[in-house]
Amino acid sequence: MPARVRRKLLLSLLVVGAAVLATAGVAAATNGGFTPEEPHSPNAHRILDTYYLIGVFTLVIFIGVEATLVFFILKYRSRGRSREIEGAQVHGHTRLELIWTVIPVIIIAIIGGFVFYKLPDITSSPATAANRSLVTVDSHQFYWQFIYPNGARSINTLHMPVDRTTDLDIITQDVAHSWWIPQLGGKTDAIPGRVNHMWYAPDELGIYPGQCAELCGVFHQAMLARASVEDDQTYSDFVGSGWRKVLGRDEWTGVCATCHGMQGQGGYGPPINENPLLTQPRALTELLRNGRGNMPAVGNNWTAGQIAALMAYVKKNVYKGATSGG
Repeated sequence: MPARVRRKLLLSLLVVGAAVLATAGVAAATNGGFTPEEPHSPNAHRILDTYYLIGVFTLVIFIGVEATLVFFILKYRSRGRSREIEGAQVHGHTRLELIWTVIPVIIIAIIGGFVFYKLPDITSSPATAANRSLVTVDSHQFYWQFIYPNGARSINTLHMPVDRTTDLDIITQDVAHSWWIPQLGGKTDAIPGRVNHMWYAPDELGIYPGQCAELCGVFHQAMLARASVEDDQTYSDFVGSGWRKVLGRDEWTGVCATCHGMQGQGGYGPPINENPLLTQPRALTELLRNGRGNMPAVGNNWTAGQIAALMAYVKKNVYKGATSGG
């Protein structure tokens, strides 16, 4: 290779290497999607531990393989030999072959043992947890409904008390979904005809975002969720009576407006803010519970109180009155 070409190649490699290091530094400083988000529940901590163990082995193997590759490229380069000349042939090396067979087996055994050690504490909630509560995560196209032990309900926002264990029964009313709040735990599928389980014991107040992690239809990207971790008083106030005050609003913004727009002006679905059906209890109930055309049965298990709450909110904030004919 001509000296001029070698110099340009070396310079290019240095520039690319510097850019990669700079980018990696920025990404590492802001997580950059390379690692799970900061955990705030014991099971999420155990997932992070497993991630780092596998990540260390992966990094070491990558560096070792790439360093060996570069070494062999430099050591056994042609050095001006003609392409017609065949290099020296090496046949077998029993010790080396045993080494590169045994080492991966040991690595897999370590990873497997660690995963099986951590797995029970990821999937099963602590048997000794006191003051635990059970919430049903009821998934629909394209929203989440949460049903609390006393019958309280919320849409797209799971309310939980801090420093207490919340068990989740995860179900679906239609197609397969996947429940996921990254900072609190791993993904759990919602499968038709089955009840799957998850648990959280959040250690810090705050709002933790999540989403459906399973392609559940053409409007899947709108199926977002969040967990609101609250102090005991705030949580008790919400599940006691606070949920009733915001239910109609949350049903509209979290269910109807997803397709029809915040003011019912239309979007993915048609405009409905002038449709008198919104003010007719029987017709609205039929639509919510059975669907129509491309609209799924978004309220197939809603209570009469839920439908009444939605209608009250729509009448006051959305419905503009039917356009008169000319």
